Parts: sequence; structure tokens; C-alpha cells
Amino acid sequence: MEVSVVRSSQVKIGRAELGRRELGFCKLSGNLRTQISFGQKYTSWKNGRLQFTLRAVQSESVRPVKASGPSKRSKSNDGLRLFVGLPLDAVSDCNSVKHARAIAVGLMALKLLGVTGVELPVWWGIVEKEAMGKYEWSAYHSLAEMVQKAGLELHVSLCFHASKQPKISLPDWVSCLGESQPGMFFKDRSGQQYKECLSLAVDELPVLNGKTPIQVYHDFCESFKASFSPFLGSTITGVSVSLGPDGELRYPSHHQSVKRSKIPGVGEFQCFDENMLNVLKQHAEATGNPLWGLGGPHDAPSYDQSPDSNTFFKDHGGSWESPYGDFFLSWYSNQLISHGDRILSLASSTFGDTEVTAYGKVPLMHSWYKTRSHPSELTSGFYNTSSRDGYEAVADMFARNSCKMILPGLDLSDVHQPHESRSSPESLLSQIRTACRKHGVEISGQNSSISGAPGGFQQIKKNLLGENEINLFTYQRMGAYFFSPEHFPSFSGFVRSLNQVELQSDDLASDEEATESIHVNSEQGIHMQAA
Repeated sequence: MEVSVVRSSQVKIGRAELGRRELGFCKLSGNLRTQISFGQKYTSWKNGRLQFTLRAVQSESVRPVKASGPSKRSKSNDGLRLFVGLPLDAVSDCNSVKHARAIAVGLMALKLLGVTGVELPVWWGIVEKEAMGKYEWSAYHSLAEMVQKAGLELHVSLCFHASKQPKISLPDWVSCLGESQPGMFFKDRSGQQYKECLSLAVDELPVLNGKTPIQVYHDFCESFKASFSPFLGSTITGVSVSLGPDGELRYPSHHQSVKRSKIPGVGEFQCFDENMLNVLKQHAEATGNPLWGLGGPHDAPSYDQSPDSNTFFKDHGGSWESPYGDFFLSWYSNQLISHGDRILSLASSTFGDTEVTAYGKVPLMHSWYKTRSHPSELTSGFYNTSSRDGYEAVADMFARNSCKMILPGLDLSDVHQPHESRSSPESLLSQIRTACRKHGVEISGQNSSISGAPGGFQQIKKNLLGENEINLFTYQRMGAYFFSPEHFPSFSGFVRSLNQVELQSDDLASDEEATESIHVNSEQGIHMQAA
């Protein structure tokens, strides 16, 4: 993302309507207009329904618009709160804020629109990059200050996983240890490793220079808590902890998918690293079936294949319904739930004495949901079939740890799914919400991607304002498309349609506040990776 400063004559600020009331801005005199560009795309704020121009002068520093920080919140809040995710690479690999000026403009836009706050990914591989216990929080601290000064709330996502796009790796020292201990990573039946997160089988093994991953995650969380204590409960109102690939509670069952067609495959079981096989072997011997502990199912399809490509997932006569199938799927699922329990217990104990709410994310593996075996869910670690509810145990685990659940895919509807995939995101979402309601677990929502599912905004609104109300939704995420003329006006209309903010007289921006300058350097551009 690039912020370029273009010379312009005197320009008027437009209006943003929140609910039924309008927030007016005075006329600004200045000679510069802020534009935002991503690569070849240029987005001028005047192209959107929310229009404003910032008077700028040449200066090296960023002075965000004057605003007080958000008030302290209790752990239970009424009404819908809307967040927007900041770019995944808001902090660079060398631990600096990559595009502070662009983010300052974006924060102001979101504040004026009535958004509650923003979500910030905090990467293990950036903060603790060089050595175990050596933390560098400065860039993230700067971003927290920017959010506070903008008068927005901040939800922090502690990411113990890596990212392929943009490229964000695990800590260097962890990757080096993994070279000599390949069992630290998940492995599929063909021997391919997944190195974007650690295998859950090593959670309690001293593979990290004599410490277990759980101990290292705990130390990381405690360091974060100490470093950001002035923000906790005021600016920072929520913290989510990574539970697996992309932060979600699941196995990396689809990481080798080729995606040659729109029809997703079933994925593959990820239980072939030496530590997972050792646990499986011990469990099989303990149940009196040692031959069942030699490996995962031999008759399961590969990543991009359909359920009928082999015998394990077949609707009728499939091995998943056999005694062996039940043994393996129960063990595979229980390992995932135990892993989630360890991480959420860590989060709950760390942040339990603060006003910050702890969260964990559960995926919406909706492909093949209309089959009896639900293969995409099974390979991901959820023993959920047409005859067995696999989310009761998950919801119970969240409830035991007093954590809220984040569910993605609120923009997905059944009617827009490929018929051949036998998918039903709406049915799966309903099932998980039912399990959460039964166990008293509160849900927060996210969209699947910013690329835009057909009818996505209407589907989000339907899910947010439905019978089982969700009180927090995070829209993912800032980047090229988010600020484009094709998208931002639609997002602005979506926010207004929720009637989220009930403006009071003291919420109206004064002329002085509206004309507050954000100082940028007209000679410099700022590049932001679109997430």
C-alpha cells in the first residue's frame, strides 16, 4: 500500500452517514490531497461514500488526529462491535512499522465511519525472531499507541504460526531446531512436512532448547502482558491465541491442495510425524489393538480427490464407520481438542486477571458437509458426521477455559457454493452456534476473505442480526481491495446499514477536530502488502 501526496486546490470534506444521523465536516483549505495506492491501483478517498481530505505539511513525523482512547470495557458488552483487521505485515520482518502514514489515514477513516476498533496480528516469528526469550515489541507498541490516539479499540492476535503470503516465518531459532528435529512438524503419509506451525504432538516435549512449546508460548504471552499492561482493558480489549495453521484449531489437512478446480478435495490426515505416530502406537496398544497404531488410514483419498476416490469416506460401506475408523477418528480428534485445551488454558490463566477477553478460532470446514462422512472436517480434526456431533466437545473445551470462539465464514451462503462440493456453510455454522449456545460460549465472527463472496455483506448482516446474536465481528482485512473504489463504498454502506453507532451530541466532530492535520512527508511513499 502506498500513500502518495498529490497537489490539489481547496477541497471539501464529504459526509459519512452513521445510522440515521450525519456527521458533517467543515471545508478545509490546503494544498495536498491524500491518495492511497496498492501497486497500480490508486484509491482516492473522494471516490468512496466516505470522503475526506487531509491538510498536510512536509514533516518526517506522524501526528494522528486528536482523540481520546476508548473507555475501559467489561468482559460482557451489549450491542454489535465492528472491527477491521490491519494488514498481516503491518510490522516488517526486521521489526519496524512498514507504513505508519497509511495506517494513520486508515484509522481515521474507520473512526469517522463508526468502526469500534482494529485487529492486529502479532507474529511470534517477528517478536522472538533471534533467540528464545529475546523479545522485541517496539513496533507493535507503536501501532498500539496509534490505535489508542485514534480513539479505537484493539484486538490482538498472537500468532504462533507462520504465513506464506505475505511471507512471515517462524522464529529463526525454531526453524533451525526443526532442521535437526523433523518430528517437530506435521507430516502427511507421503512424507511431506508442514512447517508453518509446530506439530501438536510436541506441545509438552522439551524440543525448544530444553523447553516445551507450551512453556515458550506461555513466556511469550507473559512478556506481551507485561509490555502492553498500560493498554490492557482500555485500548486492548481482546486477545486471541493461535491454535494451529492460520491461527485456527485444526490440522493442516489441505496445505498441499493444488486447487485445479473450484471443487475442493477432502484433504489428508496429518499424523505421520514420528511424535504423532508414537502417540498413536501407545494408544492402540493400550486399547488392545496394536496393529491399529501403525499409521493413519491406508484407504483415504489424497488432498484434491473427492470422497468417493477411495473407500474410507464413502457414504455407504466406508471405513470411517468401521471399528477401526471410529478408533482412529476419535483419537485424531481428541489430540486436537487436547491441544486446544492446553493453549486456551494458557491464555485464560495469563489474561484472567485483566479486563481483556481471550479468544480462539475454529474453522468452518464446510465442503462435503452434505455427505454422511463430512470428510473435510474429519481430516481437519473434527469428528463430526451425519450421526455424530463433533463440536459439542469443542464448545465444552472453550467453556471450561472461559474463552470466546471466533468463527470465520459469516459471508458464505449455501446458494453460492459449487453444487458438486456438497457444501453447506450455513448448516455447519448453525451446528457450531447451537453447540456454543448449549455450553454458554459466546461467538465472534469474521468474513472468509476480502475478495468478496457473492452477496457477502447481506449474508454477514443476516448472521449478525439473527436469532443467536453475535456481538463482535471482525472484517478481514485492510489491503488493496479494501480501500479500492470497487469495495470501500460497499463496506461503508454495510457499516451504516448495521446502525451500529448511536451518536450522542458529544460524538459529533467539532470544526477544530475535523481540521486537525495528519502530517506526512510529500516526498515519501509507504508500501503496504495487501493481505
